[in-house]
Amino acid sequence: MKAMIFAAGLGTRLRPLTDIRPKALVELSGRALLEITLTRLRTFGITEFIINVHHFADQVIGYLKSHKNFGLRIEISREEILLDTGGGLKKAAWFFLEDPARLDQPFLLHNVDVISTIDLDRMCQFHKENHALATLAVQSRDSGRQLLFNNQDKLCGRRASRDQQPEIVRPSDHLQPLAFSGIHLISPRLLPLLTEEGIFSIIPSYLRLSAQSQKILAFRADQYYWRDLGRPSDLAQAAADLKQNIFA
Repeated sequence: MKAMIFAAGLGTRLRPLTDIRPKALVELSGRALLEITLTRLRTFGITEFIINVHHFADQVIGYLKSHKNFGLRIEISREEILLDTGGGLKKAAWFFLEDPARLDQPFLLHNVDVISTIDLDRMCQFHKENHALATLAVQSRDSGRQLLFNNQDKLCGRRASRDQQPEIVRPSDHLQPLAFSGIHLISPRLLPLLTEEGIFSIIPSYLRLSAQSQKILAFRADQYYWRDLGRPSDLAQAAADLKQNIFA
């Protein structure tokens, strides 16, 4: 399996740590977030990566070079302007289409500033068994932004904020709000369906495709540890969790 790590963001919530470095090189217990992500994904047999870079891009490239890419195949997708998740994936799509023999194999998207114990093997099995176009790891937890899924785990809409009416693209009697983890599996057949151009988030693309009856599914990850590392306080809590062996 191949993977893309989203590491191009400005990391504004992590300031002042990101005033002098990219968020990918912010450290948790002495290890860069990028190293933690690469190491964890390698345990699931992922050895080929593409990483998008923008903020202090040369630092990321130099860091990888100094560590000899951790013995992995790593390609860089440099974004002169931030393209967001959808635009970033579209720019990097060549990486997942270069081998015709692997076009039936899903690939992983993973934010560099999240840490979890989500079982990616189980998630991949779920994705394949359900012939999904995309599978999103989600949890039932408090979040200002929620995706809405029906009883068949199909994406039906979203609630962008607590004080806004939900956007429904696939009507259903029972909708469950779930928080997205920043970890998703995608079939390469989705890539030609990304008709949006320029700077765009992949979430509206998922909603558009779901409205067209494509299978955008939820993988329930409630039993796993997950934490967003977007703020210094989140890093501190994750470091405390590490000491208590809450996650491996």
